[in-house]
Amino acid sequence: MAFNFILRSAATAATAAAIAAMGMGSAFAAVNLPQLKIDKTQTTVSGLSAGGFMAVQLHVAYSATFAKGAGVVAGGPFYCAEGSIVNATGRCMVTPASIPTSTLVNTTNTWASQGLIDPVVNLQASKVHLFSGTLDSVVKTGSMDALRTYYNSFVPAANVVYKKDIAAEHAMVTDDYGNGCSTKGAPYISDCNFDLAGAMLQHLYGTLNARNNATLPAGNYVEFNQNQFITNHGMATTGWAYIPQACQAGGTATCRLHVVLHGCKQNVSDVQQQYVRNTGYNRWADTNNIVMLYPQTSLAATNSCFDWWGYDNANYAKKSGPQMAAIKAMVDQVASGGGTTNPPTNPALPAPTGVNTSGATASSMVVGWGAVSGASSYNVYRNANKVNALPVNTTSYTDTGLAASTSYSWTVRAADANGAEGAASAAASGTTLAASGGGATCTTASNYAHTMAGRAYVAGGYTFALGSNQSMGLWNIFVTNTLKLTSPNYYVIGTCP
Repeated sequence: MAFNFILRSAATAATAAAIAAMGMGSAFAAVNLPQLKIDKTQTTVSGLSAGGFMAVQLHVAYSATFAKGAGVVAGGPFYCAEGSIVNATGRCMVTPASIPTSTLVNTTNTWASQGLIDPVVNLQASKVHLFSGTLDSVVKTGSMDALRTYYNSFVPAANVVYKKDIAAEHAMVTDDYGNGCSTKGAPYISDCNFDLAGAMLQHLYGTLNARNNATLPAGNYVEFNQNQFITNHGMATTGWAYIPQACQAGGTATCRLHVVLHGCKQNVSDVQQQYVRNTGYNRWADTNNIVMLYPQTSLAATNSCFDWWGYDNANYAKKSGPQMAAIKAMVDQVASGGGTTNPPTNPALPAPTGVNTSGATASSMVVGWGAVSGASSYNVYRNANKVNALPVNTTSYTDTGLAASTSYSWTVRAADANGAEGAASAAASGTTLAASGGGATCTTASNYAHTMAGRAYVAGGYTFALGSNQSMGLWNIFVTNTLKLTSPNYYVIGTCP
């Protein structure tokens, strides 16, 4: 892929060449996201363009998680598109005077009252950093003005910084990398002699240590398995993280977490690792113990954008939106290694009762339980370790990846809308079956569970077996199928002997 941009220094050119040589992946196999010691009260998010709209969605819908704040570059108000591509490309980008800000505020309050997004009261302590380039021809400054007006309804004015005095085109702005400031084009990173990542982080977190301007350790970059959280839905199979040495597994530091969302045509397939490595975030992360999480869309996503108008799912802006829920699950997993929790538990939620096991195969077990009044979701623990990446919204869960002829013990905890857990249930035990003579593995579960476990995928509301592409029916918890693994990542509908 050719890049028509101006590199401002020989050092920058060398960096770009090195990144281009890396291609789309890395020399190391992707790993599951590590569980780190994170202060959950210090989680923030930022993004550019489609990533900016997505950052607003995450900040508002999951305000209990991102209560510390958000940074938005060339974005717009929550639910600006209202599910319409016409609105997205029209009023939300080029004709912002027609954005119905008061209606969007009302929608936010209504959804919060219905539990579709977190309570808006969480936003009252947030800090917000907004940026719009005066030359931005893609998302006009008026869209960011409307976002500022939108936030006026939820965030104190003193907590908001809005910078719109730099003659920048549509791009993530840095002080030493990328295109000329007035240039519009890939990789949509521009050298405007302004460290925007640093400005956002310092507003969100307060005074920080000086950034590390030396070459950052290659081992701090981690390519992680996004299929653990979502399959298809416009998301890539892997994402990236920058984990400072002190924050890595086994480290003593309790760190902070910042989620960075790229714009359209900016994922690793489009611009290699330039957005991951050269937007300025990691230099501040390295000296301030901030873990940087870079979720990635795939080329199957419309223009490689995150979903902020409903191209993948009608619930795209709610907590139930597939991309939204997946990124929240990534945050939950990386922050599950200890540290400060907010809130840690909900004593009002009783322990689930009637926990049982059934449907054993050589590699899976169905765990069921009775509903708990007041619960928004459930978490399942195998031998005291949480096994579900996404919240479980039904009263059963298929635990997979188990060893044949092995006994396990499961407990279940109810969780409220903020993710705070109640007491653990009594344990239920079960033993997997012996491996079949042919070596095949079969799993019987709902189409929803198959998809969440990566054995199937969704297209147009219907479920298809991964590999064979056999139709399995509607994507929901009510349709059950048995999938047989015949080779790595290849499933067929059938049974094992």
